[in-house]
Amino acid sequence: MTTPPAAPGHRDDARRERDALCDTASRVGPDAPTLCAGWDVRDLLVHLAVRDNRPDVVLGETVPPLRPHRDRVWAELAAQPFEDLVQRVRSGPRGPLRLPALDALVNSAEFFVHHEDVLRAQEGWAPRELPPGQAASLWRTVRVLGRVAYRRAGVGVVLVTPGGPRAVVRSAPDAVSLTGDPAELLLHAFGRRSRARVRVDGAPAVVQRFREAFPEQPPA
Repeated sequence: MTTPPAAPGHRDDARRERDALCDTASRVGPDAPTLCAGWDVRDLLVHLAVRDNRPDVVLGETVPPLRPHRDRVWAELAAQPFEDLVQRVRSGPRGPLRLPALDALVNSAEFFVHHEDVLRAQEGWAPRELPPGQAASLWRTVRVLGRVAYRRAGVGVVLVTPGGPRAVVRSAPDAVSLTGDPAELLLHAFGRRSRARVRVDGAPAVVQRFREAFPEQPPA
């Protein structure tokens, strides 16, 4: 997905969510589940550490000859003491990605979603109350990302916040509306539909077409 340009609030949000994710990871521990299929918290942090600083390893996900290198580095990171791994993620990227504006551009939505991947996989989870500024930043993000996320919907898609703004992210004569707080809409757009508190409204046949394109998987 293409992320919109970073505003000052996004820079604060990216740093806040990175720290909060690391705090939550330390609290629940390395073996706690996440919403990422097949990954526990340790696996998720290894993914983030690789994403921050090891583009050579990221290439191993899609370039078969580089897969053994990817697996070796992944195993080395997973084998280090858990709190060292937490601190590696907390420290963030080195080099050009260390710039706050670039970190925000790349990571503000990503770290919010991955933090929720941990929080919402635990028993007794509940949606967080976000500062108004962060909710506004998430709304700006999902208005852009929604155009990519729902491009194969086959129907029109309108994002609606209760008592607030709305945005058409896919135009078509037949449309569904997705109603929820900005955080919930973002999680839905990122594929966390089983745990996103979003209401889908529209004519029954249109809703059915949308759900066929974007089925709600059972909670992990």
